[in-house]
Amino acid sequence: MRVIPTAISGVLIIEPVVHADARGHFLETFHARTYAAAGLPGEFVQDNESLSMKGVLRGLHLQLKGPQGKLVRVVQGEIWDVAVDIRPESPTFGQWVGETLSAENWRQLYVPPGCAHGFCVMSDQAIVHYKCTTFYDRDDEVGIAYNDPSLAIPWPIADPVLSPKDQRNMRWSDFVALL
Repeated sequence: MRVIPTAISGVLIIEPVVHADARGHFLETFHARTYAAAGLPGEFVQDNESLSMKGVLRGLHLQLKGPQGKLVRVVQGEIWDVAVDIRPESPTFGQWVGETLSAENWRQLYVPPGCAHGFCVMSDQAIVHYKCTTFYDRDDEVGIAYNDPSLAIPWPIADPVLSPKDQRNMRWSDFVALL
């Protein structure tokens, strides 16, 4: 396994070892000791999976009181995955990193607690699987507008499909005022 740090502390790109031959392939998508040795948490409490069609954008999501770390991977298709640093004490507060994750490149993105997360679907459809370090709490979840000019994230889709909830996500300045 290869772990690649990003410009935001704690946000990591993971390239697992894939054993492929004429029969197919095998890889470990998570191994607590191996991932812990690489600096990722050893305990995840919830696994989630979403199926989304081309052009869907989910995010930017976070939990305020019970922040979640997420280990994200794509089972089918391709997404552009984004993490935004929301830790006021961090030197990269308000900055973002993006990475293409696909079923073909096998990459995973670890988004630590203290980062907002979102992704958009680049392929006809995508199945995204992610492990979480804390339980989902609907009452604790907030969203930041994906297209806030203060963040200036260059999403690779022009007119994304958003859920009604994501259409109401707050501006970055309103989020910062909550902190």
